[in-house]
Amino acid sequence: MKNHLLGLPVAVASLFFAAPCFTVLSLTAPCFGAEPAARPNIVLIMADDQGWGDTGYNGHTELKTPQLDELAKSGLRFDHFYTAHFNCSPTRASVMTGRHPNRMGTFTPGSPIRAQELTVVKVLQSAGYATGHFGKWHLNGKNGDKNTTAIPGRAILADDPLSPGKMGFDEWVSADNFFDLDPVLGRNGVAEKFHGESSDITTDEALKFIRRQAEAGKPFLSVVWFGSPHVPHQASAADKAIYGGLPEKDQNYYGEITAIDRSVGRLRAALRELKVADNTLLWYCSDNGGAAGPKSTGNLRGSKGTLWEGGLRVPGIVEWPARIAKPFTSDTPCSTLDIYPTVLAATGAVAQNQIQPLDGISLLPLFDRQTETRTKPIPFWNHAGKQPGHAALLDWPYKLHTDAVAGRSKKGSGGEVMPMLLYDVSKDPNETTDLAGQDPERAAKMAAALATWKASVEKSLSGADYGDGSAAVLPITKKRKQK
Repeated sequence: MKNHLLGLPVAVASLFFAAPCFTVLSLTAPCFGAEPAARPNIVLIMADDQGWGDTGYNGHTELKTPQLDELAKSGLRFDHFYTAHFNCSPTRASVMTGRHPNRMGTFTPGSPIRAQELTVVKVLQSAGYATGHFGKWHLNGKNGDKNTTAIPGRAILADDPLSPGKMGFDEWVSADNFFDLDPVLGRNGVAEKFHGESSDITTDEALKFIRRQAEAGKPFLSVVWFGSPHVPHQASAADKAIYGGLPEKDQNYYGEITAIDRSVGRLRAALRELKVADNTLLWYCSDNGGAAGPKSTGNLRGSKGTLWEGGLRVPGIVEWPARIAKPFTSDTPCSTLDIYPTVLAATGAVAQNQIQPLDGISLLPLFDRQTETRTKPIPFWNHAGKQPGHAALLDWPYKLHTDAVAGRSKKGSGGEVMPMLLYDVSKDPNETTDLAGQDPERAAKMAAALATWKASVEKSLSGADYGDGSAAVLPITKKRKQK
């Protein structure tokens, strides 16, 4: 049975790109099927630069990810999961808000989220959830000290106006940016030196928080954002040894993902031990496409820093046994934009004074197998640098590109500017066969919908989404070197 909360056809999609109230339904009506007896706990896990191909279950021939492979067999495996942007800070902003990061000027790595934005954390906190953030933050407008192992390192301090605490977290052990072995992190705003592997440390802290809440019987939101496998790739000796026959760079890269994989296994095991696994919604993904070559991207076109499939398509898995009793794999395209509205719908938490428009949708109908079709398009836009900027619209199975660039230069963008392009990515995931000439009507409709959405983004950038406009709009940051 099709549920139209998953969107509308592209012919009328432009109406909804401009209509600020359309996703309110998915926030205030969480009953798409049999509801669990209690509000679910939420665990949001994100890797840093893990590409679509960087899992065993997606066919990597060298990398070992037994825990992620098992998770993919146990829950809902997304075979077309997309990040809202091709870089980290923007995608993280989309997870927090359900809004495209361009709406708040989070254009590039290190660009801040606007303080006026309503986060999923604040909504759940107001609904009685305990909230904790562990690992990489990168939404406070800072890229962090280059020395990550000596105080202050990349610790987020108490006076930071965009710290996790200011954005709704009760507890946080967090870094400005990526971090590796023996990091300095900020515990509730105080710099603290840690020893060990970065993902292990992040997981240790998350588990302390989860155990306290589970033992107290309090629902919790735990955001676990690893700092790996971002460069410079510094795996522990034990994790490197697993790949001893490979080049050193591969040992470090694969070793970091192995540590993430182990951490996912530890988190799931602890949830089972605490007898809260059944009613915990655990969501795993990466923040952008792979940056370590064709094996990382699964041989998709492009990579991190581009709007081609290799820069946006990432591993995505949801496990929630109380709601998703029978594991399945879905080809329905979904996005990090959908996390916010899905979590609110799942928990029944209602956002007071919701900032509109939202760009994501609730995926509960998909969880409940009420639909296998998404008809609301997913938009992308590189707003940094010279405009109009490369933009794309995914209206499954078609993906339209406008003002496209061929690839990524040493400066982070560039290449030959090409005309409007249209691909059927269900049949042509490498985006090689342009269909715009064969189907000009479809291309024109999609281009019009994309243009309408971009106009709504520009309105958001002006501060129009923040009510009477009395709140100051933070300045839009200039393009930074991509991290």
